[in-house]
Amino acid sequence: MRVYMFSWEYPPHVVGGLGKHIMELAPALAAEGVELHVITPQLSGGTLEEERGKLFVHRVRMPRMHEYDFLSFVQEGNVHLLQQAQCILDHVGPPDVLHGHDWLVSRASVEFKHRQRIPLVATIHATERGRGRGRLVGQQAYAINGTEWWLTYEAWRVICASHYMAGQLGDYFATPPDKIEVIPNGIDPARFQALEQEDLGLFRRGYATPEEKIVFYVGRIVQEKGLQVLVEAAPRVLDRYPQAKFIISGTGMLLDTLRHRAGELGVYERIYFTGFVPDEVRDRLYKVADVAVFPSIYEPFGIVALEAMAAGTPVVVAETGGLANVVQHAETGITVYPGDADSLAWGILHTLEHPLWAHQRAKNAYHQVLEQYNWTSIAHRTIQTYKRVRREADESEWSAQ
Repeated sequence: MRVYMFSWEYPPHVVGGLGKHIMELAPALAAEGVELHVITPQLSGGTLEEERGKLFVHRVRMPRMHEYDFLSFVQEGNVHLLQQAQCILDHVGPPDVLHGHDWLVSRASVEFKHRQRIPLVATIHATERGRGRGRLVGQQAYAINGTEWWLTYEAWRVICASHYMAGQLGDYFATPPDKIEVIPNGIDPARFQALEQEDLGLFRRGYATPEEKIVFYVGRIVQEKGLQVLVEAAPRVLDRYPQAKFIISGTGMLLDTLRHRAGELGVYERIYFTGFVPDEVRDRLYKVADVAVFPSIYEPFGIVALEAMAAGTPVVVAETGGLANVVQHAETGITVYPGDADSLAWGILHTLEHPLWAHQRAKNAYHQVLEQYNWTSIAHRTIQTYKRVRREADESEWSAQ
């Protein structure tokens, strides 16, 4: 089977969960025999053409961003992606299925579908209305929301990573339930398993003293991730557990605001804002942390929680969105009320003050990761979706037109 996959993110250009998803899914699909052509912008380096077995990555030079507003830049970029797809078709032949990831590649995905009469599968990783907690503010938000609807409408089937997201697609876009496939994100625990034989004591001392307990967050520093709630919870935690040391890794527009608020609350010295950290540092921080905390206000899935679970680290998450699907309260982690600093402080304190219980939850979570969230299984389910779509298209009048 040959698949053309359109994605705005692919390593080394990885901004969030979408990029991490494609980074793991693409080689897993190729390992299962799919001839996969990933068509993606060249936004952060990488060679124009890359080949690894059955995985072919085609990075496309983009126009100069400063000459456009954001939406116009995306639309112009899609023209380039579409041209690249046509070149690939002329060289290797047509795909059996197209796979477009999120609204950023909607134009290229839908237009190529109609030009070549190839059925389209779409994955929706998040929604603009969801990020706005049900509201759309400004022309850009309305334009993105409309493009998301268009992609779900044009797709033969729509994949999302959680039942929470499936509900959003029905509520926001009236996507029929029988058109949606819920296929979760996954995680490869091998990178954490490789650290088991490494002495991380010296590494840990670079972030905390031996008697301190590390409360770790990693991700984008934006409103929807709930870091403002974590900073508000910090004094409550420290009042009862002064050995706690908060490490917040990542970048984003909320960073200066959080630093200022930490100063106002008198906890700035107990919070280490690391900024961006490389993957190898992030993975070691997961391993040495005493608890990983993800207090999101909006979270379609929550792959960072899976990373912590794969590292064997106890997790505390807001019971919202996909996080509520991934973490089972008191079984694989602690869930707390979203947007509630008191509830978040309670979850952190419960984890730090009851290490044996926390260890057992982390052990349960690790086994769940191995059984339910491995990329081979996810690739198999995705391939079954491709085969179903191809079969239904062949049997329909649409493919014969």
